Amino acid sequence: MSDFANQYGPWALVAGASDGVGSAMAEELARRGLNVVLLARRQEVLDDVAADITARTGVQTRTLAIDLAVPGAAGDVIAATEDLDIGFLVYCAGADPNFRPFLSSPLSDAESLVQRNCLVPMQLCHHYAQPMVERGRGGIVIFGSGAGFAGGPNMVAYGASKAFDMVFAEALWTELHSSGVDVLGLILGKTDTPALRKLEHERGQISSPEDTPPGAAAVDDVVAAAFANLTQGPTCLVGPEIQAAAQLMASVSRNEAVRFIAQAVTAAMG
Repeated sequence: MSDFANQYGPWALVAGASDGVGSAMAEELARRGLNVVLLARRQEVLDDVAADITARTGVQTRTLAIDLAVPGAAGDVIAATEDLDIGFLVYCAGADPNFRPFLSSPLSDAESLVQRNCLVPMQLCHHYAQPMVERGRGGIVIFGSGAGFAGGPNMVAYGASKAFDMVFAEALWTELHSSGVDVLGLILGKTDTPALRKLEHERGQISSPEDTPPGAAAVDDVVAAAFANLTQGPTCLVGPEIQAAAQLMASVSRNEAVRFIAQAVTAAMG
């Protein structure tokens, strides 16, 4: 663990750290000896996560309650961490709570999603990666989604933003990996998070928000994949289902891939 802290410490910044994969990533980084900055919207939830992490690991924590969908959010994050040496950046924010047709929601919803999923991770990487390169060490993990493989209904802006995240991480890896900075785009499929449980319960697909959505990957498996593949960038597809989907997409034309996604979404909606 001391080797990990020497390579990626002393501080990690985790965006989307209030629950699900983000909080699990923060705890694993703390277990490996890094102090963690926990970034999300809800201050009370962040305080609880921070207290639990400190109690279990003894590391220092800092909480930042910032809405990343608001213009200028990245500047607020940077200002709040200017006294810290951030050696590891995790960008795990960006779920789409709506899953509705593009034209049925106000344009501001899509604009906020693009702000949070595209502009902010780009801005944070531009700021925090520079000192990592200068030191010759550091790590960046950007969470993507199989929704970025091809366009599909009810996730027009979301799928496009996740395509951006995937290609951005890959391109960043090509520029930084030779400088000692590890970059990994972690591509998830269906994952057992509170956001997914809430969505599937609202859609009547599970009977309670406490139930595990069928076919969803466990958060612990996602975190294990992140750390197992950290130095094996640029991209890691987490789990056999998303790996199979990627192989299928690669074997057909773009037009066929879009039709396949549309059929899969329709079937999932019942």
